[in-house]
Order: sequence, then C-alpha cells, then structure tokens
Amino acid sequence: MNLNVRIKRLNEDAVIPKYAREGDAGFDLIASQDVIIEPGVTTLVPTGLAFEIPPGYEMQIRPRSGVTLKTKLRVQLGTIDSGYRGEVSVIVDNIAEINADFDPCILLIDDSVIRFDDGSQSNTYIIRKGDRIAQAVIAPFETAHFVDSDKLEESIRSTQGFGSSGVRDEGDIID
Repeated sequence: MNLNVRIKRLNEDAVIPKYAREGDAGFDLIASQDVIIEPGVTTLVPTGLAFEIPPGYEMQIRPRSGVTLKTKLRVQLGTIDSGYRGEVSVIVDNIAEINADFDPCILLIDDSVIRFDDGSQSNTYIIRKGDRIAQAVIAPFETAHFVDSDKLEESIRSTQGFGSSGVRDEGDIID
C-alpha cells in the first residue's frame, strides 16, 4: 500500500526523504544545516522539511542504529501529529562526558575526527548538513476513548510491573 504524503522544502538544503531499500519501514531524515553538539547538551537538528501527514496517521521519529552504536549521540523518540505543519526537527542528546585528558577534536557521526585547538571541549560532535541523523516511520493509529471506572478486569499479570517477567526463559538455558 502506498500513502501520498505532501512535503514542503523550507530551504534549498532540505532533502526529500527516501527509503534505502524496498520494503523498509523507515526513511532517513537528513540534517539541513551543520549543528555542533557539546557534551551533555541536547539540541534540535533541523531537516528543513514540513510534512502534511494524513489524518489517522502519525510520523514517528526514531534513532538510526548506526548512530546509536558508533557515537554518544542519542536521538529522542518523537511523534509528528497530522495537524502539525511546521519544520520537523530531530532532538539529539550528546551523552558523552567532557574529558580533559583527550586532545581537542570534533567527532563526526561517520567515525571521522577533526583535530582543532580553539578551546572547544573534547567529545563534541558536529552533525553536518547532509548527514542522515534519524529515521521516521509513518503509521496509522487508533484514537482511544477513555472510560472512567472504579474497577478493572482481572488479568494473569495483574499489577506485576518492571522486570516481572524476568530476563531469561528457563527453556533457553545452555549446557
């Protein structure tokens, strides 16, 4: 099934998204400008795009696994509702710590390093214009209708929460 989604470029550096492979659920969101992220800082990375998401759908912003695995950058999950028509930006945290023992450098998401001596902090990242910084999925959703109740139906799990199912299945034990 194909879904038509209108996109407006808000600047000349904005890149219309595409799927990397046929059958992929997510498409890449690309930075439309350079953004420097110091250690411990959270910032927005603009895409230069506005989307017209059809009613009954949302756009979910998700991390790219390679960025998460290879860097200290963490893309925060986000939802773009169908009524939003502004620029889509990606929330990115640099979870690295400042380390005075390292040479000053700027880290890039492709594992490259740029050395400098301008007083900047080490473990600083630069997202470059054109970097694939996040991925997005457009998905349908249901609108819940909430009913106030004094009682909920019983379930097998009941009120057992965090960690209640354990971390391994006894059938998975390897001799």
